[in-house]
Amino acid sequence: MTNTLTAADLLTDHFGRVDELVHEIVDGLTEDDLARRPDGADGAANPIGWLVWHLLRVQDDHLAEAFGTGQVWIDEGWVERFGLALDPHETGYQHTREQVDAVRTSAELLSGYGAAVHARTVSHMVSITEADLARVLPPTYGEGVTLGARLVSVLGDDLQHAGQAAYLRGLFGR
Repeated sequence: MTNTLTAADLLTDHFGRVDELVHEIVDGLTEDDLARRPDGADGAANPIGWLVWHLLRVQDDHLAEAFGTGQVWIDEGWVERFGLALDPHETGYQHTREQVDAVRTSAELLSGYGAAVHARTVSHMVSITEADLARVLPPTYGEGVTLGARLVSVLGDDLQHAGQAAYLRGLFGR
């Protein structure tokens, strides 16, 4: 008997690790903790709350486009729950310091949105095939980008920002 590990299994596992990190990072933090920037960074480093919100928005936005679905942020009312003074389609890409500062929220909202994004992500991953991964996406993010490359890119971005947020949490001693 052989165990077969599919690309869908690997992707589901990796996105599950991102989901676990999101909950571990924000658990028990206050709104002020989530908005805090590290001392000595001249305001150039992004706070935990923004980093987590951004990684979730990128995952939600990019997977919605890749799979031809709506975004959890909009479809499930998270944009209204967060009540941010930003365009509903914002993901945080190239945000100014002022836009970053506008992302003030609670750990509960981030965890809830994270769980919803993860559930949608898993729903996309369960039936993905090798042929799906080779499918070339519309040129929004570059010519010849496949679904597989897009998913790996999103995971890389998610893990980078989760690592930054976890590092900040450690710096702050929480």
